[in-house]
Amino acid sequence: MNDNIQKLKDKKAQALLGGGEKRIAAQHAKKKLTARERVEYLLDEGSFEEIGMLVEHRTTDFGMDKEKYPGDGVVTGYGTINGRLVYIFAQDFTVFGGSLSETHAEKICKVMDMALKVGAPMVGLNDSGGARIQEGVRSLGGYADIFYRNVQSSGVIPQISAIMGPCAGGAVYSPAMTDFTMMVENTSYMFVTGPNVVKTVTNETVTAEELGGASTHSTKSGVAHTTSANDVECLEDLKRLLSYMPQNNAELPPHLPYELGEELRPNLDDIIPESSSKPYDMKDVIKEIIDEDSFFEIHKDFAENIVVGFARLGGRSIGIVANNPMFLAGVLDVNSSVKAARFTRFCDAFNIPLLVLEDVPGFLPGTDQEWNGIIVHGAKLLYALSEATVPKVTVITRKAYGGAYDVMNSKHIGADMNFAWPTAEIAVMGAKGASEIIFKKEIAEAEDHEAKLLEKEKEYAELFATPYEAAKRGFIDEVILPHNTRRKLIKAFAMLEGKVVDGPKRKHGNIPL
Repeated sequence: MNDNIQKLKDKKAQALLGGGEKRIAAQHAKKKLTARERVEYLLDEGSFEEIGMLVEHRTTDFGMDKEKYPGDGVVTGYGTINGRLVYIFAQDFTVFGGSLSETHAEKICKVMDMALKVGAPMVGLNDSGGARIQEGVRSLGGYADIFYRNVQSSGVIPQISAIMGPCAGGAVYSPAMTDFTMMVENTSYMFVTGPNVVKTVTNETVTAEELGGASTHSTKSGVAHTTSANDVECLEDLKRLLSYMPQNNAELPPHLPYELGEELRPNLDDIIPESSSKPYDMKDVIKEIIDEDSFFEIHKDFAENIVVGFARLGGRSIGIVANNPMFLAGVLDVNSSVKAARFTRFCDAFNIPLLVLEDVPGFLPGTDQEWNGIIVHGAKLLYALSEATVPKVTVITRKAYGGAYDVMNSKHIGADMNFAWPTAEIAVMGAKGASEIIFKKEIAEAEDHEAKLLEKEKEYAELFATPYEAAKRGFIDEVILPHNTRRKLIKAFAMLEGKVVDGPKRKHGNIPL
């Protein structure tokens, strides 16, 4: 084994299953790793079995018959990560820039086919300049063969793409169709057309980093689900991400042993501010509810008004979708709706229960949102949560207003258990706005308009903006004290573990894309 890899392995923490031990620090791996080093580092020591090591390209045009390399620029095979089988390919940028040829694609397709037949995750370590232009349509056909397999595998086995270098042209579409795309800061790029073509066609001057770097795709486009400082951190994140998932859609995710103990969390009692207009960080709520250090956030820097990610609760792997009042008051907008909908559908496909933490004042108003399709994008989240058949539990911490109350996993769209804190406000709109409409005449006729408005606000809030009216109708199963939330959720998910739902027979639904 490569000495550098052995040193890195010796230094890294034995964190698996998302445990919370320190992961390897960035300074241990400042350089880029080679394709084989990446495979060796990612997989358990001695577990890698290579397939197609001696394959060479078949091109004779443009003098290519004089340049042949065993493996043709991609390492393919299978091995284990923490004892669990995975299939893998790692593109080698040192061979024709990692460009995809007909035989390069055939090697990838072979392991993709095996992964689907066996029912094991497929991991792609991408480092490619795109199609090998010397092969013309043959390389394009190779991409299409891969794309087709991405779609056939979707929702059957987990597919993860780690972008470890340049990824251009047709090379970007396969990662886009996998479940998660991970990028490395300053060394990985994704774009359909590079800076030079952009300059020629649109006269825009832009760097590769600005156009398609990790920062761009993690904050602006949402293409990247996670970013890492270097190759080693990316591979460590990939291992941890896989630990929350089952091998395939016919299995349940890993369940760590757990004994119910002292599950009360007094810190939760003081999280909600006295003023309903004052923000707080929903991640603080998540931290108190879940097993210690088990949260793995997805899309951390994109659409921060909603938080999504994996965690463990009483040893169980769960997916979390949570409004975050710290950003845009936790409203739903175009980006947050799409972000949460996609994550919801992944969890549902792979039997990962969903916890929804709700504090949402509604959908973001304005021409920008309307013109960019907030109606259809908001409907994606509504569709995804309505369609999901995994165990679904909601906790309303504060605001649940208007249509957003319905969308955020309400009882009406199939939630299994719905809890609310005493601070929950469940209504069509805020007390002030509602009072201005309902009591408009009384306020106008009053000598002191402001005093009358405050009086009516209080009256409306006491009548509607509480969880108790919803609880009376069964829309809320229980109003719970915040410190008791973790205990209630552990029991609820344990109770729902055997849930089975048989939906209507159909080829597939038509989600509003």
